[in-house]
Amino acid sequence: MNDRQLSKQAFLQQTLSNGLQALSRGDIDTASKCCQAVLKVQPDLVQGHFLVGLVALESQQPKIAFSAFQSVVKLQKDHPAAWAHIAKLFMRDGHFNAAGNALERAEGCAGADAAVNDLIGTVYSMMGYYDEAKRCFERALRSEPEHPAYLLNYANNLVYHGETEEAEDVFLKIIAQQNDSPQAHWALAGARKAQDSSHIDAMRTLLARSNMPPRAQAFYYYAIGKELEDLQQWEPAFEAFAQGASARRETVAFDERAEQATFDFLQSHYTREWFDSVAEGNPDASPIFVLGQPRTGTTLVERIITAHSQVHSAGELQQFGLAVRRLTSYTDPKRFSAGLFEGALNIDTAKLGGLYLQSVAKVRGETPRFVDKLPQNYMLVPLILKALPNAKIVHLTRNPMDACFASFKQLFADAYLHSYDQREMARHHARYRKLMETWRARFPGRFLDIAYEDTARDVASNARRLLEFLELPWEDACLEFHNQQTAVSTASAAQVREPAHTRSIGRWGRYETQLQPMRDELLAHGIDVG
Repeated sequence: MNDRQLSKQAFLQQTLSNGLQALSRGDIDTASKCCQAVLKVQPDLVQGHFLVGLVALESQQPKIAFSAFQSVVKLQKDHPAAWAHIAKLFMRDGHFNAAGNALERAEGCAGADAAVNDLIGTVYSMMGYYDEAKRCFERALRSEPEHPAYLLNYANNLVYHGETEEAEDVFLKIIAQQNDSPQAHWALAGARKAQDSSHIDAMRTLLARSNMPPRAQAFYYYAIGKELEDLQQWEPAFEAFAQGASARRETVAFDERAEQATFDFLQSHYTREWFDSVAEGNPDASPIFVLGQPRTGTTLVERIITAHSQVHSAGELQQFGLAVRRLTSYTDPKRFSAGLFEGALNIDTAKLGGLYLQSVAKVRGETPRFVDKLPQNYMLVPLILKALPNAKIVHLTRNPMDACFASFKQLFADAYLHSYDQREMARHHARYRKLMETWRARFPGRFLDIAYEDTARDVASNARRLLEFLELPWEDACLEFHNQQTAVSTASAAQVREPAHTRSIGRWGRYETQLQPMRDELLAHGIDVG
């Protein structure tokens, strides 16, 4: 290699390094300029196209990212990280089989690369393949056993599988080597019941430092609130939840006007006349949809149903909504919008039902029936009823104050953005209740309403009612639902391994004064708070 070639290579390496550093700082403009510079010198540079993909992901330009990663695998067919990102982007647009194939390509050439195996495991988790994800996380840790981020993903997977004691050990290991680890502290608080205030005190010490980003603050405040509730210290618990919600609100924007427009569109266009004019879809009777608001007992009811020998728990699946996106060519980053549902008015319901069933083939199990427990599917009820006319739908109800407070005190990932402000939470709940009343009136008898409170107080009677609606024979195992070993990837993952209890019923009353804004808003919308 001559001096000119050495100079070129040095320039490319330095510029790529500068681009990656800029990207890590969030400096998208500088990172983009570095991409342009290296590809101008060497248009077929694999690392250059890969950096373009990373920059596009950070700047929320999925089409550019997809094109860039496709260029990478054309130039280097065995590039595992590019294949993993391609899989994630395929999932985003509802191309489930393509996503699965891309993940197989990624895993097949990942070797011992810890970062790539961790990424592949993360995408498997998004798809609901928790056993496959665990395998990848374990492979990552074999290469880098002390890496905090890899340990965190592995520990969360252990929680999903009900291995909470093992997960607790891993969370403690992360904290021991990197004390200021907000997600690890938060996950630890969720995985066990606090016995004293020692962990709370440690987190408060960390919070006392200046210049902590709001996202990190939110993890600590929600963790503190949860442990204070464990210790029945109600007033400081609420203060912590409120501070956590305020911090989280700084990092996410809730477009309430757009949500209102979406709900209005659903009610004005998905009428009985529309329903009767649309052809019936796929006759397969295997899906059971459990839906409603989050934190209202959907996981409890799902576990009762899936304790039955004929039913498999498929988890919280995005597949139905993603199938709608794919068949309507919807590309807006928002999961739901008036535009999505406008496009779906003329959707081929047979194709929709068929695509959904095809997309869940790898996670639905080997039993005759399976449960899809994504709460937000309540927005898709008319489309589900048409695309899968023989599917069953179970809708959870709960006291509105308990339901709203349960969401307000929960730190979600990237969903339920209305839950970080009391009045916004209450107004969202009012819209949801109005929509469910609309579906109930338009499609009578097509779904079962079941109350969380009734189920928690009397599991046996409500389990029998559930199985009768689902046309399943009675099995005593449904009363021992908490003994199941299947993975659970919800906020309730650490709690569903215990029998039903009534501790959460009426809990909002302990915070009646603090929750007055929520209560006032619900009452203003004509909702009986009980």
